[in-house]
Amino acid sequence: MEKTFIPTTPDAITADWLTDALGAPVTSVEKEMVGTGQMGDSVRLALEYDSGSTGPASVVAKLPALDPTSRATAAAVRSYEIEVSFYRELAPELPVRAPRCHLALHDPVSDDFILLLEDLAPARQGDQLAGCSIDQAAIAVEELPRLHAPRWGDPALEQLPWLNRSSPESAVMMTMLVTGLYDGFRTRYVDRLDPDVFKLCERFIPRLSAYVTERPGPWTVAHGDYRLDNLLFGTDEGGPPVAVVDWQTVALGPGIADLSYFIGAGLLPADRRTHEDALVRSYDAGMRAMGVDLDWDDCWQQYRRHTFSGLVMAVAASMLVEQTARGDDMFMAMANRHGRHALDLEAEALL
Repeated sequence: MEKTFIPTTPDAITADWLTDALGAPVTSVEKEMVGTGQMGDSVRLALEYDSGSTGPASVVAKLPALDPTSRATAAAVRSYEIEVSFYRELAPELPVRAPRCHLALHDPVSDDFILLLEDLAPARQGDQLAGCSIDQAAIAVEELPRLHAPRWGDPALEQLPWLNRSSPESAVMMTMLVTGLYDGFRTRYVDRLDPDVFKLCERFIPRLSAYVTERPGPWTVAHGDYRLDNLLFGTDEGGPPVAVVDWQTVALGPGIADLSYFIGAGLLPADRRTHEDALVRSYDAGMRAMGVDLDWDDCWQQYRRHTFSGLVMAVAASMLVEQTARGDDMFMAMANRHGRHALDLEAEALL
C-alpha cells in the first residue's frame, strides 16, 4: 500500500495536495502563519477553486513544530497522535465548540501529522499575558460543561489508550520529569518569580508525588491546557462566542482541573478573588443542567487542590519547548498567577 503523503511545512502544502485532501479542485492557495503555539505551527490557507466548485474559503493547517526541541518534546509526550485522535474519535460526539476538522492525518512511525481545521476568523485568540475580562471568563467557564459532562465518569474512556495515559508508572515518571526540570526552571526564572511564589515552589516540588498520584474522580475528557492562548473569542465582526483549540494535551482526568487552570491563569489576581466563587458556581450549575450532580463541597475542594495544575505546567513546559521572549513572559505570568491562586486558597493544606 502506498504511504499517504503528509506535508509537514507550509511550502509542502500545494493546491494539488489540497484538492485531494478536501475533495474539491483547489486552483491556488495563499499562506499566512497564525497563532502562538509552542508545540506546533499553524498556517492559514486562503483557497480558490475551479469555476463551479465550492469549498471552504480558508482553513487553518496545523503542522509539526519546526523547532527541533519542541518537536522532540511533542514526540515524547505523543502530542500529535493525541490531537489527531481527539479530532477523529471524540470531537464529533462532544458538544464543546471546537473547530470542524476537514482532515486529520498522523504517521505513527515518523510522527508527522497535519490537521486541516475550520478557520474561525474573525474570532480572536485570547491573550495569556494580558488576561481576560470577566465576561470572557464567564463565557469560557460556561463552555467547560459541554466538554466534561457528556462523558463524566464514563468507563468506556479507559479503553482509549491515547486518552487514558494515567497509571502508577506514569505518575512516577511525571514526578521524576518535573522534579528534574525544576532546577533549570529555578535557575532561569528565580528573579522573575514573586518571592512568596518561589517559596511555594520550593515547598511544593518535594511534595509533587502526593499531588500527581492522588487525583480524585470521577474522571472525564479533560482538555489539560484550557487557557486563553487556546481559546478563540467572537468579535463584533463575527465568530462563535468561544471556541476551544489545541487539543494536544487532552486526557482522561479530573475535569475540575481545567476549571482551576483557566481561572487561575486567565484572570488577574484581584479580579479572580472577586469573581471566582461565582464562576465556580456557574460551572457547577452548568454541569447540573447537563445531568451531572456535583457535590458542592467536593467541587470546591477539588477546585482548590487543582490550583497546582498550572504551576506544574509552567515548570515543565517552559523547560521543554523552544525558549522565546514571549514564552518566558507567558510562563512567568502563569507561574505567578497560579502560585498566587494556590496561596490565596491555602491549597497546600489539601496535599
